[in-house]
Amino acid sequence: MNDLYDRHRAVLPDWLALYYEDPLEITHGEGRHVWDAEGRRYLDFFGGILTTMTAHALPEVTKAVSEQAGRIIHSSTLYLNRPMVELAERIAQLSGIPDARVFFTTSGTEANDTALLLATTYRRSNTILAMRNSYHGRSFSAVGITGNRGWSPTSLSPLQTLYVHGGVRTRGPFAHLDDPAFVAACVEDLKDLLGHTRPPAALIAEPVQGVGGFTSPPDGLYAAFREVLREQGILWIADEVQTGWGRTGDHFWGWQAHGQSGPPDMLTFAKGIGNGMSIGGVVARADIMNCLDANSISTFGGTQITMAAGLANLNYLVEHDLQGNARRVGGMLIERLRAVAAGLPGVREVRGRGLMIGVELAKPGTDEADPQAAAAVLEAAREGGLLIGKGGGHNTSALRIAPPLSLTVAEAEEGAAILERALRAAY
Repeated sequence: MNDLYDRHRAVLPDWLALYYEDPLEITHGEGRHVWDAEGRRYLDFFGGILTTMTAHALPEVTKAVSEQAGRIIHSSTLYLNRPMVELAERIAQLSGIPDARVFFTTSGTEANDTALLLATTYRRSNTILAMRNSYHGRSFSAVGITGNRGWSPTSLSPLQTLYVHGGVRTRGPFAHLDDPAFVAACVEDLKDLLGHTRPPAALIAEPVQGVGGFTSPPDGLYAAFREVLREQGILWIADEVQTGWGRTGDHFWGWQAHGQSGPPDMLTFAKGIGNGMSIGGVVARADIMNCLDANSISTFGGTQITMAAGLANLNYLVEHDLQGNARRVGGMLIERLRAVAAGLPGVREVRGRGLMIGVELAKPGTDEADPQAAAAVLEAAREGGLLIGKGGGHNTSALRIAPPLSLTVAEAEEGAAILERALRAAY
């Protein structure tokens, strides 16, 4: 393993982060488990950053990929592509956006980049509203709107970004308010902000902030924002790269927790739909999607082999009601972790919905982030046979728990027990 680590460091960028003091090579997986190069098995509660959505080595997906590979892998968007049309039809119908058009990319970063291009072109404005503590990808434009210093390597950007309150419920100037007052204060802040700037193109927001540590506002905040935005024609982009496809349990899309004022004008997706294959995309109203006045293609977006995987994966997800499983098993897991946290002074908050759960750590007796404890818990969980993630805008002190949506009750209990031991060792 040290040899592979040395080779990694010799040819890959220094800023390409690796988990663990002794980095892990994952060689294969099945269901909710993966194995390392030494043959040790782990329960996977992070799914390759929320990407292995249904299961590792899901037979229905591997069969679809294998069969498609035996026919044709790729032809580009310059030719008619039946799997791409079929998946676009399914996603357009599921999106909730009227007269929807779908454009496929290879990643969530590229999806958000495309949405920003569409919004700024449609509105003839390069001003973007984004949420504090947000993350939208690693391209030049996506970094320019990311409201998380740990993932923002440059302040240079083609966009003017203005950051709005509301993405983090338990920190910031409005944290002490109850939910209705919190929403009202954030709306007033948005109105005040709009009074001091040129008309923005769009608001882009994650319904649950992913890299930010699985934080979210009270339900209905973005619906209230939409009422204000609509008065000026400002678009709403829902970044569903991590929240889509039923992961939150209560809803198929994260925006539906804020749907009182209708669907977003655009939504972006990626990660889980491919179950590990590179699929991203944008869904938008036809008038927005069709506003570009120059040619465009996507060489690898919508390629046949990834579309075959996406179709098989989506079919499995719907037919096996994995959204319902996320709601039931995730609800149980959240309550189990909250019971553990009640006796641990270093756990500031257990939050989330469905199988998108954050455990924020802080130095006992304070609100000060505790990244050292988060790193220690990550290591201890691995030692116990559990893989989890971490994130958070406040110095990376939130543990991120996002297993495949087929997680069983027994596996949830097993993972919670391992995590409890890891937390108790840290505190």
